[in-house]
Amino acid sequence: MEAFTLDSTEIIVLATAGGLFLIQIIYYLCLYNRIHARSRAVKQGDTHFTQELPPISVIICAREESENLRRNLGAVLEQDYPQFEVIVINDGNTDESEDYLTILEEKYPHLYHSFVPDSSRYISRKKLAVTLGIKASKYDWLVFTNANCMPQSNQWLRLMARNFTSRTQVVLGYSGYERGKGWLHKRAAFDNLFTSMRYLGFALAGSPYMGIGRNLAYRKELFYQQKGFSAHLNLQRGDDDLFINHVATPENTRVETDANAIVRMQPLLRAKDWKEEKIGYASTARLYHGMQRWLAGFETLTRLAFHASWIAAMVIGILHFHWLAAGVAFLLFLLRFTMQAVIVNKTARDLEEQRRYYFTLPAFDLLQPIQSLRWKWYCLFRKKSGFLRK
Repeated sequence: MEAFTLDSTEIIVLATAGGLFLIQIIYYLCLYNRIHARSRAVKQGDTHFTQELPPISVIICAREESENLRRNLGAVLEQDYPQFEVIVINDGNTDESEDYLTILEEKYPHLYHSFVPDSSRYISRKKLAVTLGIKASKYDWLVFTNANCMPQSNQWLRLMARNFTSRTQVVLGYSGYERGKGWLHKRAAFDNLFTSMRYLGFALAGSPYMGIGRNLAYRKELFYQQKGFSAHLNLQRGDDDLFINHVATPENTRVETDANAIVRMQPLLRAKDWKEEKIGYASTARLYHGMQRWLAGFETLTRLAFHASWIAAMVIGILHFHWLAAGVAFLLFLLRFTMQAVIVNKTARDLEEQRRYYFTLPAFDLLQPIQSLRWKWYCLFRKKSGFLRK
């Protein structure tokens, strides 16, 4: 019967694993399940939307991206929406973007474009491009996306606009990758999905703390009330996540989760591009206001500690031929994995992600926080000038 007994070490390690398991359960049920719960509530008619369709200014900042504009801009210009304009701010003059936009304006009278002056030196060029687009816009509601993004349907603007209630000033949308191949793309796609489950989950729970400019809307009035990017004008990044962190409140922020309101990014081809994006967001995350950043970090910590504790308990049990300890440890892992797989894959289905996560989920579950820690460590040792305006 010794195989079914527990010594003091096994009891301590299993109790630790059990406590961490309960914390993880709370995070998944109360935070990461929010997108799926919202999608279900919308389908059941339990969510209120406005019927008004106010005029919209869509702002796209492009940095020498003529190929992306040729591929994606048409889907934005041909949205099924009664009154909107599209403003493209072209940063750079070494490709064919300027000529292409000039020709396209003849076909689409609601398309306008401008450029970032080459002489601009004292502000982040991305923030300057966004500011120029906002100042050129006619309408109060501003919708932002990137040149490398394409709306999944022609209902994108309508679905974002149904959240433009009288109290709303910020609307957060989801952006995902198109289907791609390779290990890099799989890692990036899972990281993007999980990050979205986190920050959109917080927003749906009434605690918004960031937004991503690939699919984002806010009022022009809010931008001017905040004096633009003056609070972090010295930083190269922060035009989306840090700005939203400063202005979003539980009362003025809504989230759009409909699959037809998604914008899709092209698959990643270079690890360097992903690295720079993640490091950029890691550099501004240190400046976020609110407890959400720390709560997210606590989830990461408890996740890693849970894996360490259940593995330790199982190894100790096997080495001492205490199969009860090993079995309980593995059962804790299996229960968490089952709950995690259900929530992650239901959310992926709601967001029409083509990939599902089963056998790869444990690997990504460990890699994702390790990667995040890597980006944060890189920020600590990277030269400060790398994050300042240029």
